[in-house]
Amino acid sequence: MTDKQQLIKDIQNLLNSYNNENSTSINPNLLEFMDKDTLISIIDSLLKQKESIVEENEEWLEKFKKHT
Repeated sequence: MTDKQQLIKDIQNLLNSYNNENSTSINPNLLEFMDKDTLISIIDSLLKQKESIVEENEEWLEKFKKHT
């Protein structure tokens, strides 16, 4: 597997790691047109989004704990 193929696989795994019932897929052929830097940028963006969601959930949980 090439570096680029691994990056594409990583993107798909990140998209599907949100515990949705529906899986998200991207046509790998579309991603093949992107260079490695662009793919890495997409991964970075997905990781930041995931981190933001985790932080929001932690904040909500802390508020919930205070009310119980």
